[in-house]
Amino acid sequence: MNELEYTYAVARIRALEASLLTDSVIDQLLACKDEAQCLGLLSEKGWGNAETENDVEAILNCEEEKTWQVIQEVSPDLTVFDVMSYPKLYHNLKAAIKEVCTEVINEKIFYDDCEIPGKEMLSIVENKAFERLPGNMEVAAKEAYETLLQTRDGQLCDVIVDRAALEAITQAGHDAKDEIIRVYAESTVALANIKIAVRCQKTGKSLEFMKRAMAPCESINVEQLAKAALSGADALREYLKETVYADGVEALEESPSAFERWCDNRMIEAIKPQKYNAFSAGPLVAYLLARQNEIKTVRMILTGKQNGFPDEMIRERIREMYV
Repeated sequence: MNELEYTYAVARIRALEASLLTDSVIDQLLACKDEAQCLGLLSEKGWGNAETENDVEAILNCEEEKTWQVIQEVSPDLTVFDVMSYPKLYHNLKAAIKEVCTEVINEKIFYDDCEIPGKEMLSIVENKAFERLPGNMEVAAKEAYETLLQTRDGQLCDVIVDRAALEAITQAGHDAKDEIIRVYAESTVALANIKIAVRCQKTGKSLEFMKRAMAPCESINVEQLAKAALSGADALREYLKETVYADGVEALEESPSAFERWCDNRMIEAIKPQKYNAFSAGPLVAYLLARQNEIKTVRMILTGKQNGFPDEMIRERIREMYV
């Protein structure tokens, strides 16, 4: 892709970055006495539209749609963003397999804004037309489907599909020409592996289970990570201290929510340098991730206000903003 083709796109994104929520705006949201006051502040910031008034889910969905609309309007190459939809694509596969195998219908469980929307994915699984699935999904779908039918083990089904999703993200990173996709892929898979290790250590999962769930990546040795988790919390923290993710140990010691927050903040820190890469897809991908991060943060704040959680509890979960 000619670098000049990104000139207009990056200029448009630069202008839109000015409307991203800052840490001070997040503090204002936290200071609001209730959900209604939060929604009023968000409305002042341009969130939602005339059809979403006071409907939290509608407002958040509207903001995500706005973000993708901008990307579709300005990006010279939309295939760059394919990897960003993999979590939704593989979620649809898991949901379809469970619905078909258990015959339990769950409304509104599918995503439609990805390569294979919910109804189509359900049809593929119902007809066992797994050859219609892209990449490594065919093999994973067959294995997950047969596993769930034979064992009724929903967790094992999830592990098979989630591992395939991580492998697809890794492959997309290896194939990518844009640095930010390589950074995104590596960070996503490494952080997912660390989360798996943390959960497995706390729930006493076997080494075999962890190896099946984790996907190889460059910045983490998954075999060493799994063995450390098997040896206990102290061993896991000691291993992480020897990696580029050492600063996550303090958050891990603090609380589960602090660790989840650190994982998201780590991704934002990883993409921030792309803000200054003016002739590539970097600023566009970074903007998309930044928007997703702030929508996720606003959701946490609104959920906390809805349930009357103390501000301190909500603040513990607040993510770092991009600007």
